[in-house]
Amino acid sequence: MESVVELEINVGVERLAELFADPRNNPLWMDDLEKIEPISGQLGYPGSTYRLVPKRGPFTFIATVVSRDLPSKLALTLDAPSVSVSILATLQQLSDTRSRLISREIFKFKGIASRVLGLFSRRAIRAAHRHHMEGFKRFAESHQ
Repeated sequence: MESVVELEINVGVERLAELFADPRNNPLWMDDLEKIEPISGQLGYPGSTYRLVPKRGPFTFIATVVSRDLPSKLALTLDAPSVSVSILATLQQLSDTRSRLISREIFKFKGIASRVLGLFSRRAIRAAHRHHMEGFKRFAESHQ
């Protein structure tokens, strides 16, 4: 399953990339995230891993930074027991003070039960993705 969210953000692309690529910012814009816990590598750089700890529930992801080509691209994978998510964030400069963020997430559900749940959860997953990206937009525009 794929979800794509595209937003225009009133922040220059260099600053936007800086804010988006730093995992320490995630709890500041993801309202369902309690904290991140570094596991290995230089946080936010290729090969580094960290745990995304939710505020509620046991659904913890391990994030791995796959590539970092700032200010234009950042790729991550998220892995949990029932699902893996490949994320590609593309940033485009529209002007000195305005950028476009395109967030593409591809979900791969593990096991039959997860696949069935994924089919019924498509709308909720897409809504959550949009909610997170709009949260990032608000965060970025308030932290220029």
